[in-house]
Amino acid sequence: MQVAVLSDIHSNRVALDAVLDDLADDESDPDALVCAGDVVGYNPWPAECVAAVREREIPTVMGNHDRAVTSGTAFRFNSMAAAGVEHAREELDDDALGWLADLPDGRTVLDGRVKLVHGHPDDPDRYTYPEEFSPSMLGDEDVLVTGHTHVQGHRVFDEGIVMNPGSVGQPRDSDPRAAYALVDLDDLTVDERRVAYDIDAVVEAVADAGLPDRIGKRLYDGR
Repeated sequence: MQVAVLSDIHSNRVALDAVLDDLADDESDPDALVCAGDVVGYNPWPAECVAAVREREIPTVMGNHDRAVTSGTAFRFNSMAAAGVEHAREELDDDALGWLADLPDGRTVLDGRVKLVHGHPDDPDRYTYPEEFSPSMLGDEDVLVTGHTHVQGHRVFDEGIVMNPGSVGQPRDSDPRAAYALVDLDDLTVDERRVAYDIDAVVEAVADAGLPDRIGKRLYDGR
């Protein structure tokens, strides 16, 4: 069984479309898609990204930006993050906001084989980088999916796999391409993927939306 794993879309419709197109063209033809949170935040297209995830019924957990949008606070966010939260509040209708508000901090899917969290199983807001992954993070699941750091990586243990697919919409590992991963649940392997997309189009849309310029320009450097 092939599972496509996404995270940290961050309202970047252009990057999300590139990933979905790549999946559609891929011979592996994944059986399921899952998402480790932060569908919204930063970039100009929160409504379109929420709609894309909902239309595909992608199991998703709540990221810290999703929570900030629905709770009405951007506590301790920098100016770029705070601007993205405010933009999402303005762009999302009540139905989309309700969907975001109902997302759980963690969930187990695919017959208990895959667990989704945003940051860490013990704390949804904890930044947990690939070098910090450990078997102690695993429960009964075969694969634990994290997000939040925007850094792609995975580690394989006797107890299972701990992984981060990287960020679709705002990579921070010095590779500007949109990141995602494919997990084979039959042989428990991870294929980390990158897809180029039109960053110029995002930069232009950021400016048109009145968002801070750096939200778009940082994408060129993958940080």
